[in-house]
This record gives sequence, C-alpha cells and structure tokens, in this order.
Amino acid sequence: HPMKPRTFLDTTTHTSLFSLVTMPERISYFFDGDIGNYYYGQGHPMKPHRVKMTHNLLLNYGLYKHMTVYRPHLCSQTDMARFHSDDYVEFLRRITPDNMHEYSRQLQRFNVGEDCPVFDGLYEFCQISSGGSIGAAVKLNHGQSDIAINWAGGLHHAKKSEASGFCYINDIVLAILELLKYHARVLYIDIDIHHGDGVEEAFYTTDRVMTVSFHKFGDYFPGTGDLQDIGSGPGRHYSVNFPLKDGIDDLNFRNIFRPVMTKVMQVFNPGAVVLQCGADSLAGDRLGCFNLSIEGHADCVEFMKTFNTPLLVLGGGGYTIKNVARCWTYETAVLLGKKIKNEMPYNDYFEYFGPDYQLTIPTNSMENTNSYEYLEKTKNTILENLGNIKSAPSVQMQDVPPDTFYYDTDDDGDNPDVRLNQRVMDNMVEHPAEFYDNDFDNDQDDGLDVNEFDENTAMDTTE
Repeated sequence: HPMKPRTFLDTTTHTSLFSLVTMPERISYFFDGDIGNYYYGQGHPMKPHRVKMTHNLLLNYGLYKHMTVYRPHLCSQTDMARFHSDDYVEFLRRITPDNMHEYSRQLQRFNVGEDCPVFDGLYEFCQISSGGSIGAAVKLNHGQSDIAINWAGGLHHAKKSEASGFCYINDIVLAILELLKYHARVLYIDIDIHHGDGVEEAFYTTDRVMTVSFHKFGDYFPGTGDLQDIGSGPGRHYSVNFPLKDGIDDLNFRNIFRPVMTKVMQVFNPGAVVLQCGADSLAGDRLGCFNLSIEGHADCVEFMKTFNTPLLVLGGGGYTIKNVARCWTYETAVLLGKKIKNEMPYNDYFEYFGPDYQLTIPTNSMENTNSYEYLEKTKNTILENLGNIKSAPSVQMQDVPPDTFYYDTDDDGDNPDVRLNQRVMDNMVEHPAEFYDNDFDNDQDDGLDVNEFDENTAMDTTE
C-alpha cells in the first residue's frame, strides 16, 4: 500500500520505492474553500480571505489546470502536539468567543488576546492551515510532487506554547518535522518582512534544519533576528539572519538573496526546501516598509526553483490583501513556468483590483536606507559564517516513521447506495480535459468557481 510506512530509507538519496513506480505530479496545490470564512475581527489586519481571493485568480487565469488540486486533511490535535504543548493545543480546541471569559488565566499564559484574538472557528482555521502544509510535505516525501503549494500556511511566529504575531499553530515547523522523516537535511527560507522567529527557535540547536531569514530589524516586531544569532550547540552556524532596514528594493534584494542562497545550497545540500513567501515585504503593504515589486519578490521563488530540489511553498504575512492575491498568483505562475497576462481576467473580486486591474504593482519613491556598504558587509559576514560549515551533516539509515496522514483507502466495502465522501471524491483525479465533465460538480465544486472562460485570454502565449 503506497501510504504504509517504509523501512530503511537511505536519506542521502531522498528516493523512496514508491517514487520509482509513480509519475510525479510536478505541482500539488492545497486549498480549502472554508479558509476565506474565518475572520479575526473588525480592524484586524490579518484577513484569511486573501487566500480565497488568490484561489479565484488562479482559477480565472487557468493556472489550476496545470496543478493537482487537493483539499487538505484537517490536522489533528495529536499532530499539532508533535511540536506544540498538549495543554496549549487543548486550550485552542476549547476556546470560543462565548466561553473565553472562563479562560482568563490561560488567555494571558498563551498570549491570546489582542494580536492573536479568539474568533469563531479558530481551531478549525489552524487545522486547515496546518493540514495543508503537512499534506504538502507528504506529497514531496513520496515523490508524488516536485513542488507543493499551501498559500494558507506560512504562520511562522507561533511558539511551542504561545500564540504570536497573528499565528497560533506553526504549520511550518510541523511540515519540516514531516520532511525530516525522509530527508537528512531541510532548508527553511523566509522572505516575509518579519523575522521567522518561531521556526528559528524550534530548530536553533540542530544541524538538520537550516533557517535563513531576510527581514526588517530594529524597533520592529518580533525584535529578533540579529546578524549574530547563528544557532547554538550542534546548530551553530545553521541559523542565518540578514537584518534589513527600510526601503530595500528589487535590485538590492536580488544582490543579497542570490549569493547567500547559492552558498547555503552549496554547503548545506538540503534534501528539501521550505520557502515562506510572506507578501508584507511588498511595496505599499499596510504593515510593511520594504519596496519590493511583485516581480522582485517572485525572483526569490524563481531562483530557488532552479536548484531542482523538492520545494514546499507557503504563504505568510501580507496585509494589503489585493496585493497579496496578486503576488501569490504571480508566484504560482512562476512555479508552473507559465507566463500570464498583466491585464487581469474578470474574477469574483475584480473590483478590488481597480482602477488599473493589472496583476503587477508599481513600487514607490521611498528611500532605500540600506547602503551598499551595509549590505555588502552583512552579506560577507554571512558568507564567512557559512564557510565554517565544513560538510553537510548526515543521518544514519533508520526506520521511516509513518506519515502523519495515514488513511486506509481500500473502499471495496463502501455502500454503493451511499453518497461518496469527500475523501474518496478528492482521490478521483481526472484528466485535465475532463475537469468539469463529471457527475459531482454541477457547475460548482466546493469553492472552485467553474464559470467557463477562455484560457487563452488569461494566459500569455507570447515568447
């Protein structure tokens, strides 16, 4: 059975027996139509609805036809507790806006309140976000995909027993733990404007995970990510931080990102890469102060794709939601190797993108306070630190733990008179030419807008 535990996987080859007999799907994409229904509260900058806006753009650009779309399994309490403390996860499961007055002590203890409010469906929101990232990691582990995407993931601030920075459950840490079952080394890259503190803290003392974060530093949340924070114990030199100042632009970001990541890939040689694509580093973000265009942001995605290493791509921050949807749609196209038109096709949120209705956005005239000398000095310090890694760490052959999501898919005993459940229907992957011609969609399939459109009007076929 393809989902049964395998034994004695050679972690230096990153190849399972299953991948030898299964054609890779190239790109897996995880989305749950319920994600847009969760609401942090009036005036709160975090809006999960941006993921649904992204999805709708992907549909109307026709990009979905080039990916395999999955609804994620809901992450269980047990799965969350692989990183988070049991009492914290139990608290998230029980707390609601109606009963929160009974948990005043725990609210303070677990840092749930103003930045991380209690809202309707909070636990289910965490289940969807984490379930997508873990499921994407499983696809990469089995060699069924080269790239896996979960734009609802990337919540990098959550700690073991504490919510932080709009994040409750750290889906990234859970996904990396899943990848470590099959890969000796996993690389984490963070291009969110905020430091990826929760992920760095989780792996600060290990050499099996390298974390690399490019972020605003200095009187800015979360206040961590100094150049001198390089890891400790066995993990010394395996935490990499590039602290930046206001106004970094495309050219300067590219000139630091590419050489640093080239060196990282050379010395660490990861079996899998996790890339957090927080879009609050874009120009004009509600909470940000960088000056990256969508093309500049996506250049990081395009560059990491060239290494041909299994790649898990996640969302993250981003608080001007129309630009978040633009950015993640553009980056999905980059991952697919598809060129799409700058003029937006009509979509359910078309009025959000006025008055120009273009996919890309202009940068602004803000000053870049990162001097050439500062960037070069910081880059060279990081390259020197990386030079202290003499060889990539290895792991002995061992039994491979079972996948986090292990379900028996033998449905021979199902009652033919009962409607198929969603798990079975999700496993029915159809030829792209038959995407809508089945008995279940009835012109609409759980959040997938199936209004017909001419794909040639959205895809740019010019060279």
